[in-house]
Amino acid sequence: MKKQLLLTNARVVLKDEVILGTVKVEEGVIAEVDQGVTSALGVEDMEGDFLIPGLIELHTDNLEKHFTPRPKVRWPSIPAVIAHDAQVAASGITTVFDAVALGDVSDGSMRLQYVNEMIEAITMAQEEHATRSEHFIHLRCEVAYEKVLELFDPFKEHYLLRLVSVMDHSPGQRQFASLDKYREYYQGKYGLDDREIEAFIVKQKAASEQYSAANREEIVDICHEHKIPLASHDDATVEHVEESVGYGMSIAEFPTTHEAAVEARKGGLSVLMGAPNLVRGRSHSGNVSARELAQEGLLDVISSDYFPTSLLQAAFTLFHDTDSFTLPEAVATVSAKPANAVSLSDRGEIAVGKRGDLVRVHEYHRFPLVKEVWRQGRRIY
Repeated sequence: MKKQLLLTNARVVLKDEVILGTVKVEEGVIAEVDQGVTSALGVEDMEGDFLIPGLIELHTDNLEKHFTPRPKVRWPSIPAVIAHDAQVAASGITTVFDAVALGDVSDGSMRLQYVNEMIEAITMAQEEHATRSEHFIHLRCEVAYEKVLELFDPFKEHYLLRLVSVMDHSPGQRQFASLDKYREYYQGKYGLDDREIEAFIVKQKAASEQYSAANREEIVDICHEHKIPLASHDDATVEHVEESVGYGMSIAEFPTTHEAAVEARKGGLSVLMGAPNLVRGRSHSGNVSARELAQEGLLDVISSDYFPTSLLQAAFTLFHDTDSFTLPEAVATVSAKPANAVSLSDRGEIAVGKRGDLVRVHEYHRFPLVKEVWRQGRRIY
């Protein structure tokens, strides 16, 4: 007998409309999507809640918090991955690209120390079916870091590597065009006094000038050779975007200005913005508001970035608090569009033949509450 999941009396969010209907999943794949309610044997009543596709998260560094839950506290790797995975699944995310940073602004950072362990733990948990959600790897390459190529090389052929982004967090440009914001962020992060932060700024600027261009070009070449999708990061100017387009990138992660978002759209890049920015209505770094870009139709993909539950909330914020998105269009920013951006053609939509990745959502005081989650027809939350 085929493994079957039958859900009815749901407000099913399809590509172009919302219907009151029934969804059948067989052997992990959506077999039927019908209007109306059924009383067939074994059916589960969704009680009028929304049924949406499983969310797809392309950029989250949430795993880092589980590896270092407190400053200088190092948690065992497998329990860290499992705890992160549970949080992700409870947020309605059925496919997650775990963002692993290669390189940092400090040689002694814990981020550098646990790169290998983090990727090994993700791989082991995935291979041994210990995770609820499906995990892929997104390598975030800090091109101003001298040894980033040494860190990247062992993973360039890893079968879970599905996305690479190139970053330069040096002061005075991109995310940190404002030196005051840079000082505020890194003095708070590392406890630097005024003299130390000025020396830190000089050092980071010099590293960027010496290493960034060559490292960026080499990483892009490797990704093209291995057919790995590429994302730019924190583009701020037309010139930044033109460079990204020239490198054949497909995603513009977190453009920091309106002009960069406009140029990215012109260049055919998918504009990805952070869910916390959209929910709050502003960037914590003082950059362009994701909600403003959404209002102008310049937003394609949402990422939870550092807060997994924000992804679903951002989609419903788009629907309720902007004039530019229907509910199907808002849901697509966290499902179909991220799937398309990284060529995952088997998921991201409630349609016959797609994976049975589904989320039951109840609106509680206008906030979306995840009640149940299925991955390939199997309940994971």
